[in-house]
Amino acid sequence: MGNANPGRRVTDVDFLERLHSVDRPVLVFDGATGTSLQQMDLGPEDFGGAALEGCNENLVFTRPDAVQEVHRQFLEAGCDVIETDTFGATSLVLAEYDIADQSFAMNQRAAELAREMADRYTTPEKPRFVAGSMGPTTKLPTLGHVDFDTMKASFAEQAEGLLAGNVDLLIVETCQDVLQIKAALQGIEAAFSKTGQRRPLMVSVTMEATGTMLVGSDIAAVVSILEPFPIDVLGLNCATGPEQMKEHIRYLSECSPFIISCIPNAGLPENIGGIAHYRLTPVEMKMQLMHFVEDLGVQVIGGCCGTTPEHIRALAELTAELKPAARAVRTPENRHARPLLQGEPSAASLYGTTPYHQDNSFLIIGERLNASGSKKVRDLLAEEDWDGLVGVARSQVKENAHVLDVNVDYVGRDGERDMHELVSRLVTNVNLPLMLDSTEWQKMEAGLKVAGGKCILNSTNYEDGDERFLKVLELAKAYGAGVVIGTIDEEGMARTAERKFAIAQRAYRDAVEYGIPAHEIFYDPLALPISTGIEEDRLNGAATIEAIRRIRSDLPGAHVVLGVSNVSFGLSPAARIVLNSVFLHDCCEAGMDAAIISPAKILPLVKISNEHQQVCRDLIYDRRRFESDQPGAICTYDPLTELTTLFEGVSAKEARASGPSLADLAVEARLKQHIIDGERLGLDASLDEALHTYPPLQIINTFLLDGMKVVGELFGSGQMQLPFVLQSAETMKAAVAYLEPHMEIIEGESSAKAKFLIATVKGDVHDIGKNLVDIILTNNGYEVINLGIKQSCEAIIEAQLKHQADCIAMSGLLVKSTAFMKDNLEAFNQANITVPVILGGAALTPRFVHGDCRAAYRGQVVYGRDAFADLRFMDALVDAKAAGEWDDHSGFTGAIPDGVGLSAPDPAESSIPAPAEAKQELAEVDSPSPANSTTDSPAENQINDHRSATVAEEPALQPPFWGSQILVETQIDLEEVFTYLDRNALFAGQWQLRKTQQQSRESYGAMLAEKAEPVLRQWMQRCLNEDLLTPRVAYGYFPCGRSGNAVVVFDPANHERQLGRFDLPRQRSGNRYCVADFYMDLAEDASGSPSPTDVLPMQAVTMGEKATEFAQGLFKADKYTDYLYFHGLGVQMAEALAEWVHARIRKELGYPDPATLELRDVLAQRYRGSRYSFGYPACPNVADSRQQLDWLGAKRIGLTMDESDQLEPEQSTTALVALHSQARYFSA
Repeated sequence: MGNANPGRRVTDVDFLERLHSVDRPVLVFDGATGTSLQQMDLGPEDFGGAALEGCNENLVFTRPDAVQEVHRQFLEAGCDVIETDTFGATSLVLAEYDIADQSFAMNQRAAELAREMADRYTTPEKPRFVAGSMGPTTKLPTLGHVDFDTMKASFAEQAEGLLAGNVDLLIVETCQDVLQIKAALQGIEAAFSKTGQRRPLMVSVTMEATGTMLVGSDIAAVVSILEPFPIDVLGLNCATGPEQMKEHIRYLSECSPFIISCIPNAGLPENIGGIAHYRLTPVEMKMQLMHFVEDLGVQVIGGCCGTTPEHIRALAELTAELKPAARAVRTPENRHARPLLQGEPSAASLYGTTPYHQDNSFLIIGERLNASGSKKVRDLLAEEDWDGLVGVARSQVKENAHVLDVNVDYVGRDGERDMHELVSRLVTNVNLPLMLDSTEWQKMEAGLKVAGGKCILNSTNYEDGDERFLKVLELAKAYGAGVVIGTIDEEGMARTAERKFAIAQRAYRDAVEYGIPAHEIFYDPLALPISTGIEEDRLNGAATIEAIRRIRSDLPGAHVVLGVSNVSFGLSPAARIVLNSVFLHDCCEAGMDAAIISPAKILPLVKISNEHQQVCRDLIYDRRRFESDQPGAICTYDPLTELTTLFEGVSAKEARASGPSLADLAVEARLKQHIIDGERLGLDASLDEALHTYPPLQIINTFLLDGMKVVGELFGSGQMQLPFVLQSAETMKAAVAYLEPHMEIIEGESSAKAKFLIATVKGDVHDIGKNLVDIILTNNGYEVINLGIKQSCEAIIEAQLKHQADCIAMSGLLVKSTAFMKDNLEAFNQANITVPVILGGAALTPRFVHGDCRAAYRGQVVYGRDAFADLRFMDALVDAKAAGEWDDHSGFTGAIPDGVGLSAPDPAESSIPAPAEAKQELAEVDSPSPANSTTDSPAENQINDHRSATVAEEPALQPPFWGSQILVETQIDLEEVFTYLDRNALFAGQWQLRKTQQQSRESYGAMLAEKAEPVLRQWMQRCLNEDLLTPRVAYGYFPCGRSGNAVVVFDPANHERQLGRFDLPRQRSGNRYCVADFYMDLAEDASGSPSPTDVLPMQAVTMGEKATEFAQGLFKADKYTDYLYFHGLGVQMAEALAEWVHARIRKELGYPDPATLELRDVLAQRYRGSRYSFGYPACPNVADSRQQLDWLGAKRIGLTMDESDQLEPEQSTTALVALHSQARYFSA
C-alpha cells in the first residue's frame, strides 16, 4: 500500500490484504449517512447557521458528536468499512456555501473522526476500515459545467486532506460522468505523488433507472474506460435498488478485471407527500444481495440512500454465511501489467464500447475529419463551423466507421483550442470512440481533457528521441488511452520491413516497461506511396505487408493500423478505390487489424475483377517485367502504367457495383420482403405470379403473415420503428384486399384465427393505442371488433355477449381509467364472462395488472405492453386452444409461452415513468392525502397554508384588458404556431420513432432527418393547404388574490364579486411551494370583505373538431401510417398552440421573449413565470377546468368538458399562468 504512515492503525492488516486474503471475505460498507443525520432533527444552529443548513460536511466542525454517532451505529451493526462525512467536501461544492477554503481541513477532520471510531471497534479478528468519501460534486465536465483541470485540482485537495486524516482507502462514488472520474483519479494520483503515500482506490458509478449513467454511458463503456486505471474495486451505488442493478453487476462479473462492489439504495424511491421513501426491508435487501455474492462474485457490499443500521446488520449476517463466487481479479502485484483477465481490449465513446478486434472485419477508423488531408475540413475550421465539422463526423457513422480520427493540425491556427472546441462537441453528438491525431502532444491532451470515452492517441515515435515518445505514453497512461506508434526513429521513416520491425520491437519493450500493455499498442508501419514511379518507392507496399506479418507474429498482443489511402497517392479517384481495396485486403491477410480509411471509398474484393486485382498486386509487389535481367534493361510491363490506363476516364461512381434488388428474389421470399419493407410498388404483380402456384389463403397465411411476423420481431427488438410497422400493415391490408376476390367465401364461416374485442373504457377519449392494436391484429389474421372510445361497462358486456370474442382488451391512458378497468372485471364475473382480458395503456403498470386486476377477475388477466405483446398472446392462445392446452380459469395448462404478459411482474417495469398525459392525474389518484398517510408525523399532517419563505410577494402586473377574448383560425398564424412544435415529443412520443439501445445518437438523428422530417414537412403543408387544423383560443385576465393555499378569482366586470377559487396543494418539505404563492395576498376593502390585488391570466386552446374527424377518417380508410402521423401532430400542435398563447400573455404583461430565445429554451422554460395545467401535481384537480372554461367562455371556440372531466375535442388543453419570477414547475 505504499508509504502508509507507521502506527496509524490498531492492526497491521490493510484493506487490500483483507480483500485478497485466502478466505476472500465479503466486506460490508456502512449505510446512508444522510438518512441517519436527517433522523437526528438537526436545526440550522447545528450546521453553523441558516446559510450552512444542509451542508452535512460542516457537521464535522459544528457537531462532531452527531457524525461519530452515525459511525457508531453502523459499526455496532457490524460493518467493516465506514465512510467519512465528506461526500460533498470538495472546494467546488463548498463554494456554494462560501466555505471553499475549508476543504482540506474539513476532509482531514472528517477522516480523523472516522479513524477514531474505526480504531475503537477494530479487533484482530474483525479489522475496521475508513474509506475517504469523494462525491461527484455538482458539476458534469462533459456538459461543460467545469473544466478538467479545475475539477482535478479540487479532487487533489480533497484527497490530500483525507490522506492527512489517515483513511485506509479512497472511494470516488455516485459517479455520473466518466470524465469526472478521470479528473478525480488524476487528482488522487497527484495527491499520492505529493504526499508520498498511496491507498487502495475504489470507484462506484451510478446507473440510472434508464440503464445508463446520467450522461448516457452504459456499463460496458464504463468498464472499457476505467480498465486502464490503477483502481482496485469497481462497482455501483445509488439511484436504484439491487434488482435494477442485476444486469450491470452481471456484466461486471463477466467482464471487469476489478473486485466488484454493490452498494444499492433500499429499493427505488417512492415520492410520498414530497418525501422520498424506500420500501426495501433489511431481509429483502439481504436476500437480493445474496445472489450477487454467491453467483456473481461480488466482494464489497453496503447500503446507500434509505439504508439504516438494520439493513447493514442484515448484510453483516450475510457475510458470515457466504463466500463470493471465484473470479479472476487484478492484484497489486500485477496491476502494472494490466492483464485483461475476462475482458477484451476496446475503445469507447461516451456512450458505448467498440472492441479493437472486429469479427469478420478490421477496425475501421474514419479518416475524413482530418485538416491535414481534407480541404473541406480546413475550410470549416477556418470558418469555425463546428456544426459543419460535426456533420462530417456523422457522415462517417453512416459509412460504418468504428472509430473517428480527429486531426486539426492547420498552420496558423490555435490547434489546442480547435481540438478542445471540436472534441467537446463530438463527444456528445457522435457515438464513436475518437482517435486524437496530431504531431503535437499538447493538442492531443486538449482533446483528452474533454473526452470522457476511451481514446486512441495517434501518434508517437522516436523521431525526436525518447522524450517525446515517452511524453505521449505518459498521456496514454494518465488518461487511459490506447496509442499508435509509428515506425520512425532518429534516422527518419523506416522503408524496409527489417527497419520497420526493429523500431516496433524497440517501442514494444519501452511501452510495456512504462506500463502500456501490448493490447493498447497500435503499430503504424507506414503505407508509403507506390504510385510515384520513383524507383525507391516501388517496394514500399511489399515492405509494409512483410512488416505487418513480422509484428503480428513476433510482438504478441499488439495491433497494426495503417493509413491505407497513402499507398495510392496521386492516382485517379477510380484507380485509388481499386488499389486501396486490394492493398487493404492483402494487409489484412498479413495480420493488420485496423485501418484509417473512408469506408465509402473501399470495395469488397468480390466487386473487383480478377484482371484488376492482378494488376494491383503486380504493382504492390513490384512485379514489373523487363527485356532482360541486365541493369538498365527496358521495362516491357509496368503495372503502374497498366493501372493508370485501365482507369483513365473512369469515375469513382462507375468503379463501384450494386447489390441485388427485390426483383431478384423468388416470389415466396419476395412477398415476405414486400411486407417487411412496406413496399407496395410491384406488389400486385408479385401476387399475380404467386396465384399461379398457390391458393390465396395459403399466400396470406404463409408468405404474407411470415412477413408480418418478422415485422413484429424487428419492432420488439427495437430494429423497426412504429411508423414503418404501419407501412407494413398497410401493405398487408392491400395484399389481402387484392386476394379477396380470388378467395372462396362460405356463408357463416370466417377465415380469421380468432375474434378480438377492444374498447377504450368509460371517461377516456384516447384511442391511438387501441387503434394500433386493431391495426396489428387485423393484419395478422384476427377479426377485431373495435367499439371505440368512452365505452361503458354495459356496452362492453353487451358486445361480448353478441360477438362471443375469444379475448377482450380494454385500453385507457388516464389513471382513473385503471379504476374503471378493475370495476369492469368484477362486472364481467357477474355476467359469467371468463375469456382472457388484456389491459393496456400508459397509466397501467405490470404490478397493478398482475396484482389488483388479477385478483378481481375469475378468468385470466394479461398485461398488454404494446400491440405486438397483444399479438404474441393471441397467437399463443390460438395455438394452446388448438392443442387443448387452455382453460379460461387456469390459463395455459401446458408450458406458459414467453412474452405473453402472464409472468410475474418485473419490479423494474413498475418503476418506469408513465408518459406525460398519464402523469396528469397521478398526484390526484395515487398520492396519499395527509389524512391517510402513515409515514408523516402528526405535525406534518396538519395543513400548512403559510406562504413559502422563498416566494416573496411581487407587485401586480397591469393586464391589457380584463375578462376574456377569443382568437379563431383566421386570427392565428398557423405557420408561427408550427415554430413552437416540440419535435422530440412528436417524433419519440406520438410517432414512437424512439432511439433503440443499440442505436447511436448519430444514427438516430440521421434516421429522423431522413425519415421523420420530410413527413413532418409534408403534413405541415397539408395542414396549411387543406385547413385540417382549426386553432382556436380563449384567454384572458381575471382579478385575483391569494388566500392561504387558494387563488380566489373575481369578476373582471365587478372586482367586488367573487367568481370562485382554486384550492391548491402545498409541498410538505423543501421550498414548500404552492401555486397560490405566485400571486399577491388578498386585501380587505373598507367593509372588511376580501378584494383582489393581482391578475390571473388563464388560457384554453384547441385544434378543433375537424382534426378529430379527419384522423378518424384516415383510420377507417386503412391509412394507418397517415393516421398515426396526423393524430400525433394534432396532439402536439395543441401543446404548441398553448406555448404560442403563453408567449403572447408574457408579451402583453411586459415580459416579451428575447428574439434570441430558441425553441429548446422555451421548452426548457427559460422564460419568466410558468403555466400550470390541471391534472399535474401542482394543481391536480382536473374538474377545476370546468369553472375555468365557463369563465373564459370556451364554448365560443367549441371547447367543452364532458361528464367524465375530459376535454372535447381531444386535441385541447387549458392552463393557469403565473408571471412571478420564482414560478416554476414543481410536484406538490
